[in-house]
Amino acid sequence: MIQAGGILGALAVALGAFGAHALKGMLETSGRMETFETAVKYQFYHALAMVLVGILMQRAGEDAAKWLGWSGNAFAVGVIIFSGSLYAICFTGIIKFGATAPIGGLLLIAGWILLIMAAGKLS
Repeated sequence: MIQAGGILGALAVALGAFGAHALKGMLETSGRMETFETAVKYQFYHALAMVLVGILMQRAGEDAAKWLGWSGNAFAVGVIIFSGSLYAICFTGIIKFGATAPIGGLLLIAGWILLIMAAGKLS
């Protein structure tokens, strides 16, 4: 989980820099700079959450670790779907990709709820 969070975090920094420099003109022209920034922010926030979940998993008992694993997985899939759909809109201009963003958002919310559930199991 920590490695996956680290990978998503590194990609968020790289994509953010790429968007701010190499893609800035294209994103501004298409009016998608805010969409791109939202994708990067949510990816980065949840990459940090995944690192936290991974650290907690190392210290948790079996029951809490199970809930933490579900939380981390929900964060990972949620980022792929949510941020991925926003990136797809930015790179292709096809706004229909946005139809999947709410699914990703629900998975991100589920990840936080599962983290709360895991916290109740921590000793």
